Amino acid sequence: MSTSKGVFQVEVTFRGDRIASVRMLQAPHHPQTRWAVPELITETLKAQSARIDAVSGATITSQGYKQSLQAALDAKGS
Repeated sequence: MSTSKGVFQVEVTFRGDRIASVRMLQAPHHPQTRWAVPELITETLKAQSARIDAVSGATITSQGYKQSLQAALDAKGS
């Protein structure tokens, strides 16, 4: 997913139908990205979906992460 800050690429690992882990393969080098992504990953694991809230102060990072996450989930058929 390309944003005005750069490209986001998320890798999702599943255990059965559940999201077991999320890893950033590619992300912009911005302070917001460094502190927001761990929070976004934690929320993803809790929600087990891409329907998570944006991190305050990191709107573009949140949007890029969520769109890349949804693409990964769609590729699996979730």
